[in-house]
Amino acid sequence: MVKKLIPVILGILGLLIGGGAGFFLRPAPEPAAEGAATEHAAADPHAEGEGEAAILPEFAKLQNQFVVPVMEGGKISAMVILSFSLEVETGASPEVYNVEPKLRDMFLQVLFDHANAGGFAGVYTDGANLVILREALLESAKSILGEKVKDVLITDLVRQDS
Repeated sequence: MVKKLIPVILGILGLLIGGGAGFFLRPAPEPAAEGAATEHAAADPHAEGEGEAAILPEFAKLQNQFVVPVMEGGKISAMVILSFSLEVETGASPEVYNVEPKLRDMFLQVLFDHANAGGFAGVYTDGANLVILREALLESAKSILGEKVKDVLITDLVRQDS
């Protein structure tokens, strides 16, 4: 039994270490690109209704990955690892980070329910399957943050079979 868990544990550990290294070694955002996007939005008077400048979305990346076991016959058959970002109203990112533990708890419940319903079995990346998952996650996020949340983006999705 322990011999079967070692590859799974090593795989998860490797993913976490790789994710941490990627997080800390990511390049800094280019200031010129941000300025150009703001200028473009301000220069297009028809971008948002009657002459209002377009409001650029803000994204809040949830800090750690989510690890979800996939069970078959009472045993773990795979592990699914996901990362999320929330599209929120401008200025709402600090509030997302203030309630992140609550968000993580709600998201894990949605992910476990999705896994138990077979959502991570077979062709788990099917578009319709992911739409169902995103809608459930968005509903959970809105129950905590209200209409400040516009969308849930799945930024990473990996399944490792045992």
